[in-house]
Amino acid sequence: MTFLAPKLGPLLETALYVEDLSRAARFYEEVLGLAPFHCDERMVAIGCGPGSVLLLFLRGATREVVDTPGGLIPGHDGAGGSHFAFAIATEDLSAWERRFVERHVPIESRVVWPRGGTSLYFRDPDANLVELATPGLWPNY
Repeated sequence: MTFLAPKLGPLLETALYVEDLSRAARFYEEVLGLAPFHCDERMVAIGCGPGSVLLLFLRGATREVVDTPGGLIPGHDGAGGSHFAFAIATEDLSAWERRFVERHVPIESRVVWPRGGTSLYFRDPDANLVELATPGLWPNY
């Protein structure tokens, strides 16, 4: 007997591993206007839209299991540059480009997709590739 997978919701968390938590948090706050809502010695959690959280983990500080009152968080870590994308409105694309110029954040690439979406790519201080994408990138976006 084959069971269908239950329906998934949107991605809730995206995790990046960074060398300097305060530098990374400051970048996302100053460049993208995202304010942290939780900070401790191993992580910063940043809300980035309804139901979506960007987690910045201090590289190497999350390898051990963390015992919380609610249960165990398994160890994890990552190395190398990661990639993730934020959805933006098409009408906000030019404003984002101006903001990057004002904040001295180089746009590494600008791609116009066959379905009509546009992506802007730039790097955070830990060389993670960040993308801002307008609708038309994927069939479901």
